[in-house]
Amino acid sequence: KPKTKRAKRFLEKREPKLTENTKNAMLIKGGNANLTVTEVLKDIYAVKKPFAILYKKKNITRPFEDQTSLEFFSKKSDCSLFLFGSHNKKRPNNLILGRMFDYHVLDMIELGIEKFVSLKDVKNNKCPEGTKPMLIFAGDMFDLNEEYRRLKSLLIDFFRGPTVPSIRLAGLEHVLHFTAVEGKIYMRSYKVLLKKSGCKIPRIELEEIGPSLDLVMRRTHLASDDLYKLSLKQPKALKSKKKKNISHDVFGTTYGRIHMQKQDLSKLQTRKMKGLKKRPAEKSAENGGTSPKKAKSA
Repeated sequence: KPKTKRAKRFLEKREPKLTENTKNAMLIKGGNANLTVTEVLKDIYAVKKPFAILYKKKNITRPFEDQTSLEFFSKKSDCSLFLFGSHNKKRPNNLILGRMFDYHVLDMIELGIEKFVSLKDVKNNKCPEGTKPMLIFAGDMFDLNEEYRRLKSLLIDFFRGPTVPSIRLAGLEHVLHFTAVEGKIYMRSYKVLLKKSGCKIPRIELEEIGPSLDLVMRRTHLASDDLYKLSLKQPKALKSKKKKNISHDVFGTTYGRIHMQKQDLSKLQTRKMKGLKKRPAEKSAENGGTSPKKAKSA
């Protein structure tokens, strides 16, 4: 139980919500990280800011063998995404990308850096901090292979940024492009330039700004189907209720079906007209065959 109001507010922030906060990422440097890995972590942090935490001190841990330290850091900093960088003789220039579910490791994918071009090496104007990027995935492997499909989901989770209700054209200025071909993943970062085209829609040009990474997939630690399905479960309050007896045609017209009780048309009141008046014979037939008129006396 919280002893102060500040502690109470802190715990309320971490309580489950119908609409969760934007996912934060922690970038951790391993105990034997070299200069390349350190620069990659710094550049990813620059792209991910302000929804990221960069740990500058080295942490001697091996995520594929012991995950307790990652889970401890996740709970402490309230981060559900992580990027761990390390370097050794067996696996040089190593990155481990992963995500948490209920402060336990859900997915982890190990990637090796084969080529790296940092933000500093590309002398172009950069996008402002906190720009929500557009994500583009190219390559059949992202749809055919289960590991690549899970990697695509991980990358979307990592770089998607906050959920916004509306967008403006000038705000679409950062593109992250991922290509999977011949067993490699190419990550490229571009700035969108809006040029004059002589009409309302501008001409689009892409200018590379960095970072640029050539990656190769190594080890994977994927969640079981049941756990993955549980992590995707949404609260009932967020699910839209299905409206019955409503259909739409090809042109977008909405049709509704109404259920009514059977009407007795004989009691339906129509317009009073001379021509619609009932004759005496019809009235007598309804009353049981007796004529309302008195019989003439002989």
